[in-house]
Amino acid sequence: MTRPARPLPARRLRPPMGWNSWDCYGTTVTEEEVLANAAFMREHLLPHGWDTVVVDIQWYEPTARAHGYNPDAPLVLDGHGRQLPAPNRFPSAAGGAGFGPLAARVHGMGLRFGLHVMRGVPRRAVEAALPVLGTGFTAADVADTGSVCPWNSDNYGLNHDHPGAQAYYDSQVAQFAAWGVDFVKADDMLFPYHEREIAAYARAIERSGRPIELSLSPGTDMSLARLDHLREHATMWRVCDDLWDRWEDVEAQFARMARWAPWQGRHGWADADMLPLGRIGIRAERGADRRSRLTHPEQISLLTLWLISRSPLMMGGDLPTSSPGTIALLTNDEALDVLWHSTLNQEVLRERDLVLWTARDTDGHTRYAAVFSLADEERRVEVPLGSVGATPRDHVRELWTGTAAAHDGRHLTAVLPAHGAALYRLAEDSRRE
Repeated sequence: MTRPARPLPARRLRPPMGWNSWDCYGTTVTEEEVLANAAFMREHLLPHGWDTVVVDIQWYEPTARAHGYNPDAPLVLDGHGRQLPAPNRFPSAAGGAGFGPLAARVHGMGLRFGLHVMRGVPRRAVEAALPVLGTGFTAADVADTGSVCPWNSDNYGLNHDHPGAQAYYDSQVAQFAAWGVDFVKADDMLFPYHEREIAAYARAIERSGRPIELSLSPGTDMSLARLDHLREHATMWRVCDDLWDRWEDVEAQFARMARWAPWQGRHGWADADMLPLGRIGIRAERGADRRSRLTHPEQISLLTLWLISRSPLMMGGDLPTSSPGTIALLTNDEALDVLWHSTLNQEVLRERDLVLWTARDTDGHTRYAAVFSLADEERRVEVPLGSVGATPRDHVRELWTGTAAAHDGRHLTAVLPAHGAALYRLAEDSRRE
């Protein structure tokens, strides 16, 4: 359901929204595929707030493949140990141009350009003792060779007791800024929690002079005790490991987002991970080329939870080859209003298979409610109006179907399919309907 959307709030008052290449292309995305998704976003999604295109991991790996990482991969580096796009996958990067030409094309579509980077310094730079730009140190001097990622062998961590470690990050981010990068997804930062690496990366962004948003991943076992540090240094941070198109992955997010939702806002955003919707797995880490295995009701539940908890939205499916039905879900402006214009978002009830969330609109009189059924079969649910902050005078509209909701003055009634959800707007003023 679409309608003329209200203006989006200032960027810091709303979560980032965009497309990321990981779920569909894994380590193998090409320039042509990035541009195809950017063009589709400009035409179909940009008017609905989607504005960021992110190239995920190993854009600097010329031999990248689906379903895993190559050991001792032949990374493309410059003379200072900084990653460069592989020209066989990104032809416009040839001759040392880096991502500058691609970022310029994305910006020319009215979009923002983002990329993924691993924590630390490339092992090949360390082995070659490449100089750290602007210093008398080498990559071998600044690396912490005992700090390694458990699932990717490209990098070592940095030794932040050494002054050259910050200089390496400064030079890397300065190059990103020169290319026109607007968004960096920094990986292997949160599990375990690399406090000094995060602070150093944020410092490098500040020194770059470009307003780059910083996203941190992955988020296994993320604790609210880290909240102040995260808010100080990042725009968004994952609260889970990679999420795929399995109901058990989605269901696990209910507890996590109930924990984080009360803290969402201009100081930063807890990220429930990418949306494994539409066509995914084309050349990905996991699974074969497929349409999302989540049922339609499960997709509604996923989106409803992400919206009512105000998670960032990063579409993982290939946009040009995803179904019109998927795109319709992503461009429902009435539902997206919940993401952009709500506050006091919270889970208010979880009993057996029933989960309820509520929120208030920033207009001061509209309220929202989400009703979820975690049951494995269709259920008819009757929710007391007071349990979702409603009154008998309210006009209640379900936002995915665009229809008036049934209530008898005491209960809100819905028939929800297995793993289904409904998202409601509650307002006394019928003109808002």
